[in-house]
Amino acid sequence: MTVRHFYLAMAVVGAIVPWLFFGSFFFDNGPDAPLFLRSLFANGAAGGFSADVLISIVVFLVWSWRDASRNHVNRWWLVLPASCLVGLSLSLPLYLYLRERD
Repeated sequence: MTVRHFYLAMAVVGAIVPWLFFGSFFFDNGPDAPLFLRSLFANGAAGGFSADVLISIVVFLVWSWRDASRNHVNRWWLVLPASCLVGLSLSLPLYLYLRERD
């Protein structure tokens, strides 16, 4: 297995695992986006973890945008919806996959 294949596999895992949790939430509560957002900060532990991940996503997006222009990474923009629809667990390995050359 090449490192590029590893990144792709981790992107798949990084998309599926969070959506198992998100899916469970939406199954129990319906498509209640305000409740979902409040739940991210329901207590100190959840709030700290959510803040950490959100800050990391912002830093990653700025870095990957600059890195993509320097290294001519095709389809860099795919990390934007990946970050918004899933999170860093998808967008980071996806970007590394796109960046890695065969």
